[in-house]
Amino acid sequence: MFELDTRLANDTVVLGDFEQSRLLLAKDSRYPWCILVPKRVGINEMYQLSAQEQAQVTKESALLGQSLMTLYQGDSLNVAALGNVVAQLHIHHVVRYHNDPCWPGPIWGVGSSVPFEQDDLVKQANKIIEPLLGQLGFIAAI
Repeated sequence: MFELDTRLANDTVVLGDFEQSRLLLAKDSRYPWCILVPKRVGINEMYQLSAQEQAQVTKESALLGQSLMTLYQGDSLNVAALGNVVAQLHIHHVVRYHNDPCWPGPIWGVGSSVPFEQDDLVKQANKIIEPLLGQLGFIAAI
């Protein structure tokens, strides 16, 4: 049975599910930052998914990326699957700006997470969820 890694569960809010992936919002207000987690047990790397699953995750990732860039008008979208800390396959989607504190370097391990105020968390979640509803089977969790 699919379960989120404890660290992912603690550091994110579940926004909903696509056909193949669970969509999470990072609890760090510094960046528009979502994470897709393929809903498969024991998967650490993309190549471990079947060709059909890989294609579906890629479609979900592209849709999410396009939606985030449209919503937030970023300068760049960083997409990465880093398994160094959390082994469970998860794909980060981070909207970046030329004037953000880490530009042009990576955001990982730089600075401290800034939690959302509860109202802002709900607003951001709804902002991200709305354009995705019904696309590629997306169903909101909140």
